[in-house]
Amino acid sequence: MVQTAVSIKEEFLNKIDEKTAIIGVIGLGYVGLPLLNCFVEKGFQSVGFDIDDSKVRALSDGKSYIKHIPSSRIQQAVSSGKFRATTDYSELDKCDAILMAVPTPLNKNREPDMSYVEATCEEVSKHMRPGQIIILESTTYPGTTDELMVPILEKSGLKVNKDFYVAFSPEREDPNNPNYTTETIPKVVGATSPDGLEVAEKLYQQIVVNTVPVSSTKAAEATKLMENIFRSVNIALVNELKVTFMKMGIDIWEVIEAAKTKPFGYMPFYPGPGLGGHCIPIDPFYLTWKAREYGIATRFIELAGEINTAMPEFVVTRAMEVLNEQGKALRGSKILLLGLAYKANVDDDRESPSYRIMELLEDKGAQVDYNDPYVPVIRPSREYPHYAGRKSQDISNEYDLVIITTPHDEYKSFDFSNVTVPILDTRNVVQGNGVKVYKA
Repeated sequence: MVQTAVSIKEEFLNKIDEKTAIIGVIGLGYVGLPLLNCFVEKGFQSVGFDIDDSKVRALSDGKSYIKHIPSSRIQQAVSSGKFRATTDYSELDKCDAILMAVPTPLNKNREPDMSYVEATCEEVSKHMRPGQIIILESTTYPGTTDELMVPILEKSGLKVNKDFYVAFSPEREDPNNPNYTTETIPKVVGATSPDGLEVAEKLYQQIVVNTVPVSSTKAAEATKLMENIFRSVNIALVNELKVTFMKMGIDIWEVIEAAKTKPFGYMPFYPGPGLGGHCIPIDPFYLTWKAREYGIATRFIELAGEINTAMPEFVVTRAMEVLNEQGKALRGSKILLLGLAYKANVDDDRESPSYRIMELLEDKGAQVDYNDPYVPVIRPSREYPHYAGRKSQDISNEYDLVIITTPHDEYKSFDFSNVTVPILDTRNVVQGNGVKVYKA
């Protein structure tokens, strides 16, 4: 008997209701691992896929490699009998839903690098069967799901919206945010058909507080970009104001605190040494790239990118000025960076501006160490492989300058009164008297 699209949908919805649907998650990083845990904790048999064998081994042993996800949660998932991790992609044919959370970086020309999505879709297409739904969670340009994913998946010989469904639901993870978790953040969902949307919504409704359906995968892809472009532009604005106010002798942090008292028409954003993380430094350029296909120049977005990208150079210039006040040159000076993670209280150092600051300082002849309680050893990365293996150093007076680049709670509570060398604070961390503190 040939299975119709209607019967595929009804069978899938029944599997969700009965919790017999098997969930597969590809990419067990900051997005995929929490997603997998959520389905397990709601009673669904779930399989995690990753090409990194060390991650699979750690999870199989009940160990977490992400700081804000405790190992106890992994151990509980494993002991439930509903959680497995594997590098064997042939097991994808056992999964009813396949959720993809793979990297979507930029290449050296700041153009989308879709190689991870393409390779994953190629692998999925080898192990597809009728009745599945494939959902992309990785942030990308509008049109990726329809124009890139579907043709690759149809190499399986199956037809979208007839034999299988495809959807896009952008991740909204904010690692270590105490107020919002995967379960409590509404989930935007778009699909290539009404039936696919119904299935995708029903699936996510099992684990999140509510879903937000949109008319298409393009609308869902654009939603994620809008969210992060909003942040990028506003952070660029406050970074530009920081530089301007500093020239005027005005403390931007004081101004922000005063502006925050207005109960309407204002939302606080905070300056820093540059942008980091897996979203905000990258996502806006996905839209600028795609917009060129339509003859559109996204000048506002690109200007914000230029301002934010230039902030590490501003920090290095301020470092030179501070050292000059001490009668020292940057070349030959010993500098300690406080913080490699891109944001406070996480071990996520992807796209962290601290690496660019370190590189710029060393290019000018400085000797640079770092301290970060969340990144004890620098892991290999695509952008800065030469820093892999460096270890966190203690805060001491052996340096000529200390630069605070990440506002970890450990730094906010640290007694800097014993630090006799000048401190360049890019995050407004140091409060108190008797410390040589400079702003950047």
